Amino acid sequence: MPANLPPEYFEEEKKLRTAKTIPEKIEILERLLSIVPKHKGTEKLQAVLKRKISKLREQQQRKSATARRGPVFYIEKSGAGQVILIGPPNSGKSQILNSLTNAYSEVADYPYSTKKPVPGMMPFKDIKIQLIDTPPIGEEYLEPWLPELVKIADAVLLIVDLSNDDLLSQIDIVFQKLKEKKIQLVGSLKEKIEESFFIKKTMIIGNKFDLQHAKENFEVLSELFGKEFLIIPYSAKEQINIEELKEKIYNFLDLIRVYSKIPGKKPDLDEPFVFKKGSTIMDMAEKIHKDFAKNLKYARVWNKNNLNGLKVTKDYILQEEDIVELHI
Repeated sequence: MPANLPPEYFEEEKKLRTAKTIPEKIEILERLLSIVPKHKGTEKLQAVLKRKISKLREQQQRKSATARRGPVFYIEKSGAGQVILIGPPNSGKSQILNSLTNAYSEVADYPYSTKKPVPGMMPFKDIKIQLIDTPPIGEEYLEPWLPELVKIADAVLLIVDLSNDDLLSQIDIVFQKLKEKKIQLVGSLKEKIEESFFIKKTMIIGNKFDLQHAKENFEVLSELFGKEFLIIPYSAKEQINIEELKEKIYNFLDLIRVYSKIPGKKPDLDEPFVFKKGSTIMDMAEKIHKDFAKNLKYARVWNKNNLNGLKVTKDYILQEEDIVELHI
């Protein structure tokens, strides 16, 4: 550092340490550059300041380009699984989120009242499942960031308005819009899918089941889509079939709840472990701690199928509400 820098240089340098925004940093660096005496002894310092200004301007341009493309949303997964709610305008997605969770998403009688994703946690027995409300998918518009949220989610709930006689064409629009983004909604992961497509396991929720013509439209919907998709009639306003819907969502995620037990003590029935169906004793050991998996010898299992402390091997497939005691 040259010794002949004026005092105002060091005053501006102090401001740089506390500057937070890119424009603010650029402004201070430009002032520093103007203050530095121009001679051979300061050439390296001038070059350093110019490089910093150049990098900050590049960052500013990248941020401006991102802002022009619109907001990007990412919802971190929480709970036992993440389920995203999609559907045409005024299908009642926000109503459903509000009825099933402790979250609040604005409900309005006009389309596109939801502008950004709204997460909420749905309680089911002793676990919680994350639901995400999203802006509607219409013929004219699809939020550019929404397909990415659909791809990440563990499952999709397609919400339709059973009181709307145009619901079939609205469903076709949703399917087509997502297909354009290389996303295919399926009722089962066993179905044949086009290559390069993201496949998303989807359940259809027929909302507003309490309104006029809803039952007739539900029958039509079931006839056309019932062989491929699980379809649940529901009323978010009247909470018709609310407990059934919660259980269907849980089962749709292919989850099981498993409880742990320390040898010689009562089982912990307050906070279950949650696994995908088909998980084994070894999967549970790995989830608890890597040393359990490394040193595991066997386990004992209690469950509602009359297993009463049965000694099992590491490859035993866990069942719903198993109580497991690991031995190392």
